[in-house]
Amino acid sequence: PQYGIVLDAGSSHTNLYVYEWPAEKENDTGVVKQVEVCKVEGPGISGYSHATEEAGPSLAQCLQQAKEVIPSAQHKETPVYLGATAGMRLLRLQNKSAADKVLSSVENTLRLAPFNFQGARIITGQEEGAYGWITINYLLGNFKQSGWKKLLHSLTSLSETSGALDLGGASTQITFVSKDLSLESPENQLYFRLYGKDYQVYTHSFLCYGKDQALQQKLARDLQASTSTPVIKHGHPGPSHLLDPCFHQGYQRTINISDFFKNPCTSDKKKELPFRQLYIEGEGDYQKCRENIQTLFNKTHCPYSSCSFNGIYLPPLQGDFGAFSAFYFVMNFLNLTSEPNPLALNKVTSTIESFCARPWQEVKTAYHHIKEKYLSEYCFSGAYILSLLENGYEFTEKNWQMIHFLGKIGSSDAGWTLGYMLNLTNMIPAEEPAEPPLSHGSYVGLMVLCSLVLV
Repeated sequence: PQYGIVLDAGSSHTNLYVYEWPAEKENDTGVVKQVEVCKVEGPGISGYSHATEEAGPSLAQCLQQAKEVIPSAQHKETPVYLGATAGMRLLRLQNKSAADKVLSSVENTLRLAPFNFQGARIITGQEEGAYGWITINYLLGNFKQSGWKKLLHSLTSLSETSGALDLGGASTQITFVSKDLSLESPENQLYFRLYGKDYQVYTHSFLCYGKDQALQQKLARDLQASTSTPVIKHGHPGPSHLLDPCFHQGYQRTINISDFFKNPCTSDKKKELPFRQLYIEGEGDYQKCRENIQTLFNKTHCPYSSCSFNGIYLPPLQGDFGAFSAFYFVMNFLNLTSEPNPLALNKVTSTIESFCARPWQEVKTAYHHIKEKYLSEYCFSGAYILSLLENGYEFTEKNWQMIHFLGKIGSSDAGWTLGYMLNLTNMIPAEEPAEPPLSHGSYVGLMVLCSLVLV
């Protein structure tokens, strides 16, 4: 077997994936499988902007794990790639020199590892969307129909590929094959030729619309709208109070305002505030929370025949969609991923609504094994996912069943990393590999058969 390593440096954390495939079959579809995943302790690499030299060393433990999984004789021929996503895209916008230093720290660490270092870079949102789409279709075996399946497809032109919905902490991507791709918005179009077939793919990545940044955007908006006067204590303004329907009743959180507006996702909503801290109290009201989130999607202006939001072109939705990463994690936490038959939209809505309505003390007791920071945000994230899918992309009660929440496909995680490696190692040929010639045995057999027929 051969091996490859990809590090997914996301906004909230980094994952290291080890892939394995049989050397002699590397151009077949579906032969690469994930054999190991290691979650790096601590924040994502963009979290090291104040201590850039610590970004690389934070990966050491997971690299050690990869060394143990891959036979040492193969270390030096095992490629290792690092792709950083929206957390680093934001850091680069905010402070380019810090982003460069973080990347070079990471690069130094990876160069010192015994593997074949192939580069560490910030990938674009479009790449992230495209590679996620390639990953899930590769794992689902959609690129290469063999035998009768191929015939069936050519007769019925069924939707052959699955769309990809990806949600991270700082960005979200939507990617699918569209038959009605008009030439309105060429920057959202990609063309692939894979295994002898052409694919016309629509993709868009929304920076600042991952679940963590969406929450920051929402809070910035609430702050802007709040006219609440700070409490004056001992001559100094105390924190401002904000009632938030997206947190459970009885939940409290304090935010430092200075950190808040440094972020490119919220800096346009900056407002001079007379207080340094914001004091948030939950009120656990799903309907209000949804209305609150809806304002993040600007639907008023569309320069194209159809749009998702913020004036971005979106062709009509087509085919099935695999929704992964945080789409899956959040829905799975809420027990809403039950395949094979997806739940109806109204059932999903009522589940999230009743979860948000539970008091914080009760939720904390029921899920005492989950970190409070994550636990406190599931109500918001659930409501946000529904807003994004229903209001943003306009999935309806009718086509909601097309969305399948996927964690793993077989033994591999759904995400962009596998597609990224397949592309960079040229494992997906543009043309269909030639059928292997007959083995010696079959050849002799055929000759005998022909002789008999002739006789």
